[in-house]
Amino acid sequence: MHKRSFGLKAIVFYKAFTAALLMVTSIALLFALKHYQYLEEFSDDYVLEGKARIIDWIVEKILNFNPKTLAFSGIGAGIYSIVTAIEAIGLWYEKQWAHILVLILVGISIPPEIYELIKGISPVKLIVFLINVGVFWYLFRNFPKHKH
Repeated sequence: MHKRSFGLKAIVFYKAFTAALLMVTSIALLFALKHYQYLEEFSDDYVLEGKARIIDWIVEKILNFNPKTLAFSGIGAGIYSIVTAIEAIGLWYEKQWAHILVLILVGISIPPEIYELIKGISPVKLIVFLINVGVFWYLFRNFPKHKH
C-alpha cells in the first residue's frame, strides 16, 4: 500500500470533519422541527438569566424559521453531509471520480464565497474561502493520471 500525501490527508480530514458537522446540524434542525411547539413554549416560559444568553439566542434563531424552512434545511444539510462523506471516502481511496466531484462542488462554491466576501468580510468567511481555494488548487494540480 502506498503512502498518501499530507495534502490529500488534510483534505480528507477537512471533508470528514465537514460531513460530521453537517450531519450534527441536520439532526439538530430536524430535532428542532419535531419539537417546534415545545421550543415555542420554552421560549415563552423561559426566564433569561445572564449566563444563558446563548440558549435564548439559539431558540430565538430557530423560532424565526418557518417549520418548512427548518425541514428543508435539515434535509439539505443531511444530504450534503452524505455527499461530503462520499467525497472524503473517494479521495481517501484516490478515486478519479472523487477528485472530479470535489473539483466541481468546490469550484461551484467559490464565486458565491467571493460575493459573500464582497458583501462583508469576516474571519470565518475568509478562512472557509481560503481553505476551499486551497483544496481546489491542490486537487487540480494533483489530479490523478488515468492508468491503463
